[in-house]
Amino acid sequence: MSASIVLPQVIRVGAGASAELAGTLDALGLSRPLLVTDPFVARQPFFLRLLADLEGAGLTPGVFADTVPDPTTTVVDAGVRALEEGRFDSLVGVGGGSPIDTAKAVALLGAHGGRMRDYRSPVVTDAPALPVVAVPTTAGSGSECTRYSIITDAETGEKMLCAGLAMLPRAALVDFELTLGMPARLTADTGVDALTHAIEAYVSARANPVSDGFAREAMRTIFAHLRTVYADPDDRAAREAVMVGATQAGMAFSNSSVALVHGMSRPIGAHFGVAHGLSNAMLLPAVTEFSVPSAPDRYADCARAMGLAAPDSTTGEATGALVWELRLLNQELEVPTPREYGIGPEPWWELAPLMAEQALASGSPGNNPRVPGAEEIVELYHAVYG
Repeated sequence: MSASIVLPQVIRVGAGASAELAGTLDALGLSRPLLVTDPFVARQPFFLRLLADLEGAGLTPGVFADTVPDPTTTVVDAGVRALEEGRFDSLVGVGGGSPIDTAKAVALLGAHGGRMRDYRSPVVTDAPALPVVAVPTTAGSGSECTRYSIITDAETGEKMLCAGLAMLPRAALVDFELTLGMPARLTADTGVDALTHAIEAYVSARANPVSDGFAREAMRTIFAHLRTVYADPDDRAAREAVMVGATQAGMAFSNSSVALVHGMSRPIGAHFGVAHGLSNAMLLPAVTEFSVPSAPDRYADCARAMGLAAPDSTTGEATGALVWELRLLNQELEVPTPREYGIGPEPWWELAPLMAEQALASGSPGNNPRVPGAEEIVELYHAVYG
């Protein structure tokens, strides 16, 4: 069976790439971009420079700065109103995964109408949306080069996976300088998110030779440098490495898929407000240990790519090292358990069956090497609670 490989039309990577926004929009024939971001980014000097550069180049930009972590349908609808009122011809997502996912969703509804729930998985929307240019300011989500957007339904609380070529940005400007000075907690959470993307893309049932290459390189790069950027936020070489690795991990899972960690992670965020990268980190060691028996060779490859096992190590040695090192990484990055995060045992136990159902409904667990039933997912939620 063949694999369909898709990437943004333009990807610019390196220091200062974000300064090429005006030229990128012009080359795409776009002149009225709506910049979608959050209140914090909207106040930063680099963002004000982007606006000034666009205006200096003769473009007519607008700003929608009301995005929130874990974007909701309420925010997306407000963005669509801003898009229509300003008659903009494109979207520029500036920020972490939430503003970029919001920009994608606004572009989708701006082109096709309806509500976001009309486009939730298993629906796949390949018809083109309005053009999106992504300018990530965190090294984690990979949303700048994926055909996915995660939007929370404000009425039901469900985190909806929306997929298809309509969600793929037209261009991505990957500038590691925008991540300098990121707080340690955000650095850790987004970094483990990216590492999870790479591992799950590699072990997914939908993996292919192209996604494998992106995933292996992303694992190698992120694992080698994540501890460094956590300890020293201003290490430019490590920041660049992790930023590039996160983008490669996005390329990997966009052309393969994510699996059980992500399926279980989204309900934790929806019900308890845990940041997506952090909930992934809480789950990754236990879910990996659960899944290893069904794809030991693939997980052993992950360990070797990350430098955790010698090329001539046995499969058992490599997979054992992988699970051990993922637990150690969580300790060193001070990843809390759900209990340590402050989630009480009663709501956790009470909601575990519902979260398991929601995880399965997302479709992601079906890509896992070991496809679990609802009871097994509940057991995993109990195991990671702490």
